[in-house]
Amino acid sequence: MVTALSILIIYLLFINGYTFAIMGLDKQRARKHRRRIPEKRLFTLSAIGGAGGTWIAMKVWRHKTMHRSFTVGIPFLFGLNVLLLIGAIWLIGITANS
Repeated sequence: MVTALSILIIYLLFINGYTFAIMGLDKQRARKHRRRIPEKRLFTLSAIGGAGGTWIAMKVWRHKTMHRSFTVGIPFLFGLNVLLLIGAIWLIGITANS
């Protein structure tokens, strides 16, 4: 049986894996002086649950680490993602118990 919690976990694994890969692709494009992925897209993906993947990618590829908007914004979005995750799990628990 597929539960709301399992769907949430699958979503978070997907979005974080995707943002990690997108950051790697952007780093690769930066090295080759090719067209880059807009920062707005990277922040949007982080805001909808992918901040963990972005933050890990920043460390792994040393990408966007000199940009203050990323060094401050991504940890902030990660904290926000965690709070929203806690809220979602709480709501799922209340719904399951009703």
